[in-house]
Amino acid sequence: MIAHLSGTLLSKQATSVILDVGGVGYEVTIPLSTFYELEDSGSRVQLRIYTHVREDALQLYGFKTVRERELFMRLISVSGIGPKLGITLLSGMSADEMIASIRTNNLARLTLIPGVGRKTAERLVMELRDKIAALSSAELEEELGATAAPSEIPTEDSVRTDALSALVNLGYQRSAAEKSITATLSEGGEMTVESILRRSLRRLAKP
Repeated sequence: MIAHLSGTLLSKQATSVILDVGGVGYEVTIPLSTFYELEDSGSRVQLRIYTHVREDALQLYGFKTVRERELFMRLISVSGIGPKLGITLLSGMSADEMIASIRTNNLARLTLIPGVGRKTAERLVMELRDKIAALSSAELEEELGATAAPSEIPTEDSVRTDALSALVNLGYQRSAAEKSITATLSEGGEMTVESILRRSLRRLAKP
């Protein structure tokens, strides 16, 4: 498993580079965020690598920083998101923008990225919102803290509306989704869209 490459940059394009490491040229797929940070051809560069092995191919994905690679690993852990879409996501916005969009449930921003529909955006938020806070920069944490306000605390009506919209978009019948959400809300507990959605999904999955 290749995790790191250090060598001479032979060529670079917006989506890939060729890196000479000890006389061997490695072709590495990169996001635009890495492309913007790379030096000119002929320079010595280091890339953090994710190795993707398939039956018919071995593909290398490279990142300028450890944080970028870690974010990529989180993204491809989400159901339905493979390495190709993971690279597209990181090319569509910076790491901080991606983290902020997921943590603030900004589906509109996420769906502006080609290949990302509402269902995919909802899965990103639902599965990663609590898992990527550790990847936030100090500047992002300060920005999120400054924009948080008591008025942003979700009400039961807003949680119900957002959870219902998510379930309907995931393919559930509106009547069944409404019944499940009502039953879940009556149980009490954490009043967030993620919590209500998670518990409602469990309820809908029961025979």
